[in-house]
Amino acid sequence: MGKKVLIVGGVAGGASAAARLRRLDENAEIIMFERDGYISFANCGLPYHIGEVIKEREKLLVQTPEAMNKRFNIDVRINSEVTSIDAKNKRVMVKSADRGLYEESYDYIILSPGAKPIRPNIPGINSSRIFSLRNIPDTDRIKDYADNKNIRSAIVIGGGFIGVEMAENLVERNIKVTLVEAAPHILAPFDSDMVVIAEKEMEQKGIKLILGDGVKAFSEENSSVQVTLNSDNTLSADMIILAIGVTPDTGFLKDSGIELGPKGHIIVNDRMETNIEGIYAVGDAIEVVDFVTGQKTAIPLAGPANKQGRVAADNAAGLDSVYKGSQGTSILKIFNLTAASTGPNERTLQRLNIPYRTVFLHPNSHAGYYPDALPMTIKLIFNDEGKVLGSQIIGYDGVDKRIDVIAAVIRLKGTVNDLAELESAYAPPYSSAKDPVNMAGFMAQNILNDMTSVITPSQFKAMDKDDYILLDVRTEEEFENGHVDGAVNIPVDSLRDRLHELDKEKAIIEYCQVGLRGYIASRILKQNGFKAVNITGGYKSFFTEKFEPGKSAAVNDRGEAVKSFSQGQPDRELDACGLCCPGPLMQVKSCIEELNKGQVLKVTATDPGFYEDIKAWTKRTNNELMNVQKDGGKIVAHIKKGMEVAPALNSTTAPIPVKDNKTIVVFSGDLDKAIASFIIANGAASMGKKVTMFFTFWGLNILRKHDKVSVQKGFMDNMFGMMMPRGSKRLGLSKMNMLGMGPKMIRSVMKSKNVTSLEDLIKAAMESGIEIVACQMSMDVMGLKQEELIDGVKIGGVGYYLGEAEDSNVNLFI
Repeated sequence: MGKKVLIVGGVAGGASAAARLRRLDENAEIIMFERDGYISFANCGLPYHIGEVIKEREKLLVQTPEAMNKRFNIDVRINSEVTSIDAKNKRVMVKSADRGLYEESYDYIILSPGAKPIRPNIPGINSSRIFSLRNIPDTDRIKDYADNKNIRSAIVIGGGFIGVEMAENLVERNIKVTLVEAAPHILAPFDSDMVVIAEKEMEQKGIKLILGDGVKAFSEENSSVQVTLNSDNTLSADMIILAIGVTPDTGFLKDSGIELGPKGHIIVNDRMETNIEGIYAVGDAIEVVDFVTGQKTAIPLAGPANKQGRVAADNAAGLDSVYKGSQGTSILKIFNLTAASTGPNERTLQRLNIPYRTVFLHPNSHAGYYPDALPMTIKLIFNDEGKVLGSQIIGYDGVDKRIDVIAAVIRLKGTVNDLAELESAYAPPYSSAKDPVNMAGFMAQNILNDMTSVITPSQFKAMDKDDYILLDVRTEEEFENGHVDGAVNIPVDSLRDRLHELDKEKAIIEYCQVGLRGYIASRILKQNGFKAVNITGGYKSFFTEKFEPGKSAAVNDRGEAVKSFSQGQPDRELDACGLCCPGPLMQVKSCIEELNKGQVLKVTATDPGFYEDIKAWTKRTNNELMNVQKDGGKIVAHIKKGMEVAPALNSTTAPIPVKDNKTIVVFSGDLDKAIASFIIANGAASMGKKVTMFFTFWGLNILRKHDKVSVQKGFMDNMFGMMMPRGSKRLGLSKMNMLGMGPKMIRSVMKSKNVTSLEDLIKAAMESGIEIVACQMSMDVMGLKQEELIDGVKIGGVGYYLGEAEDSNVNLFI
C-alpha cells in the first residue's frame, strides 16, 4: 500500500500539490479536504465576474471534484473542514456535511488553508449589506445583491488589489463608487511617486478616493449603510465591500504543535516543511523568505502558491526540491492602465536600512512612428553594485512583458548591466530598437559610472532653495506651458552658448520633460566645470507627484474642471499618434488652416505633452478648444476654428498694430543649431506667427542643395564651395563632432525617438509659410549662387531683415 497524503484546502496551492503528487506517485492514497464545494477556481477572476466582464460563472471553475477524481484518482471531499491535527498520533479531525465528525489518519499532510478577509470588531460590521470577497459563494452573494437590489452606490473599504479591482468592476456596472483607504495611498506594493498615476486614473474614471482615513463604525439607515470615518466624516451607500486585507486561516492549528509566526502564518523551511516532520504548508497561510532582502514576509499571490504546492509535493514524494523565496511579482488592471511591480519598494528598503538608488523613465510601449505607441512610467531600484532590487511600471501597453523581464533578471541575481545588454525581440509594432528595459539599464549604468548625477523629485523638494540654480532645459513653448516654480529656462540646444549665464559656484539642478534632454544637459554642464544634477524622470515625474485625489475635477492635469462636451461628427480628423513635440502642433496648424471658420478638428495624439500644449496653442491662435481628454494612453482634442476678434464698438482711435512677428538670424552652420532654429521657427509658425529666417555666412550651408550644381564661378569662389559642407546632410556638430560620428549619432537618436529630421523640419517650415531668406552679401563673400540653394529660398539684404525685425517682438541670433 502506498503512502497516505492528506491535502487540507484546494485552490492554487492545494490543487497544484495534489496533481503534482499523483504524477509522481501513482500508488499514493491522496485525500483532499475542502470546506466548501469548490476545490479549484480562478479566485483572481472573481471581481471580473461581478463586473460582468467574465459573463459565464462556469469559466471560473478550473477543476471540479468529479474531474479531479477521474483524471488524478484523488478522493476529493468537499464541504469537509479539518478542525484539528493530532501530530503525535498522525490523525486529523474532520467536520463533514455528509459524514458528520470523524477522524482520518495520515502519513503526510500538505496544508493549504489560505487566508480569510479581515473583519475588524467595529460597530455595525455584521450588516447584511456589508460584503467581503474570498470565494465562489462570496461572489454569488455580491453579484446577486448587485443584480437584484437596484444598487446605485457602493463604498469599497480598502485600496489593495481586491479593493481596486472591485471598485473598477462596480463602476463598469454603472455604480457610483467611493474607495476609502486608511493609508496615505492605495496599492501598498507601489511607492507614492508611482501609485499617484493609478489614483489619478481611478479618479478620472469617476471613483471618489478618500485616503488617510479609516472606518470607525457602520450603521444601517433605511435602504443604505452609513459609514463613519475616523475623521468623523460620514458616507452613505447602498452596499459596502470590505477589502482591508487578509489574515492566515490557521486558527484550527492552535493546539497542533505547528509553529506559527507573530501574525498566525505557518513557519516553513525551504522544502515547505513545518517544524513537524511530514507536515508541509503552502500558499497564503505561510511565511516565506523575501528573495531579494532575505527577510521573513508574507506574499499572498497565486503564482508563488502554485510553485510552493509543487515543491511540497516533490518532498512528500521523496524528491529533494527547495523553494528559494518570493519576490512579490504582481500585476493588475486599473481601467485602461496596467500597474505591475516586482521586488521590494523604497519603503521596505528604508525600513530594513538597505541602501539603494532609483531611476525613472517614461518610454513608449513600441516604436513611436508605429501607430498607437503609448507611454509608460518605469521606476528601477538598484544598489551601488548594480544589482537590480526591484521595479514598478505603470502604463497603457507593454507593461507586463517589461516587468517580467526585470523580474527574471532579479531571479537570476542580475545587474543593471544585464538589463542594458539584454537582447529582446524587436519590430516596430512591439518594441523599440532600444527596449525600455535596455533604456532603464543604460540610465542606471550612467549613474553608477558617474556619467550623470540624479535626484528624485521628492529629494529635490527637500533641498534648500539657496543651494542651487534650477534649470529647465526644455523649449520655450514647453516652459510656458508649465514649469517648476523658480526655474530659469535655457533650452538644451542653446545651453552651450549660454553657459556664461550660470553660476559655477552653485549646483545646477536641471530637468527636461522626461529625463533624456536633462541627461544631455548634465553632460554638457559637467564637462564645462559645473556641478550638475538631473531630476530623474523630468517634469513629468515632478508633475505626477503633485496630484492629490479630490483636488482635481473630472479631471485635468492643471486641476481645471473639464468642460462638458456633446460629441458630434468632426469636420476633419487628424491622427498625430507617435509624433513628438512639436510635431502634433505643426500638424494641427496645417489642418486648421484648411478648415473654414466654425469647423471642428478632432486630433488624437500620444505625446504626453500635447495635453497641455494644445491648450496654450488654441489660446494663442484664437481657436476654441472645445474639449481635451485622455482616452487610455491617447489624448483626444476637439478644436473649433476660431473667428477674428471683432473691433471694439464706438472706437474713435485707430487700432495700434501689434508687433508679433518672429525673426531668426541663422549665422551658424552647425547641425545642432540648425535643428534648434527650425524647431523654434516651426513652433512659432504653429502658433500663427509670421516667421522670417535670415541665413548669413556659415548658416547658408544649411540651405545648399545636396547635389553639386554646375555654375560659373571664379577660382576663390570654387575653393570656398569645396571646403564648406554642401547641404544640411553634411553639417557637423558644434561640440562632440568626433570626426563626423557625432552627427550620425544625433540623427540616429532623433530617428529612434521619432524627432523630426532637419530636412523634414526645413520642408515643414516652407510649407507653413515661413520666409527663408539668404543674405546676398554673405552669398557674395562665400562665393555661392542662388542656383546652389534649395528651391523656395528668397534672396535679401540687411534692409529686408531690418524691415522684418521692426515688426517683430522676438529676434533670435543663432
